[in-house]
Amino acid sequence: MTTVTYEVAEHDGGWAYRVGDTWSETFPTHDAAAAAARAAAGEQRVGGKTAGIVFEDEKGQWHGEIADGGDRPDTVVKD
Repeated sequence: MTTVTYEVAEHDGGWAYRVGDTWSETFPTHDAAAAAARAAAGEQRVGGKTAGIVFEDEKGQWHGEIADGGDRPDTVVKD
């Protein structure tokens, strides 16, 4: 299973969390950023509906598959 890591750090004059290279909005305190990271991580684990999806790959080929709405990643918050 995939693990998504949320990291809390100083950013842009305040505090924010990031996943990979993507930063959240900036919060005035570490505690506020950590709380937002925990909330986002919790939402990431919530399953959705199983649905059919269609997508185009980098070679221009179209593919169809079923996306399992219950297939959610583990999440970790590093604050």
